[in-house]
Amino acid sequence: MNTPDNLKYAASHEWARLDADGTVTIGITDHAQEALGDIVFLELPAVGRVVKAGEECAVVESVKAASDIYSPVSGEVVDINQAAADAPESINTDAYANWLFRIKPAATSAAELGALLDATAYAATL
Repeated sequence: MNTPDNLKYAASHEWARLDADGTVTIGITDHAQEALGDIVFLELPAVGRVVKAGEECAVVESVKAASDIYSPVSGEVVDINQAAADAPESINTDAYANWLFRIKPAATSAAELGALLDATAYAATL
């Protein structure tokens, strides 16, 4: 199982990365894509949508099931990965290169990001 050390993880199988510009990039973990199987559809949040940590904000569908994606931090969606939405199977190839959306974090997000799991703790939950 691939769990990069430079990311933070939610127990609900999303990963988050604080970027140099202050945004937070979010995707699903390698474990999640493997459990889902062949991903065939993504519904991503609208740019401009304000989300709270733990809120359902996207959907990933596979040949097995549909699964909600939760935002690990609060803030405003500022970008979506349209290339991943157009080719959802790319997530099965590399779940970490194929991010889903980016958030401009709210003031509370630093604490929310700090509360997420590191790679070792996330791997232990699996």
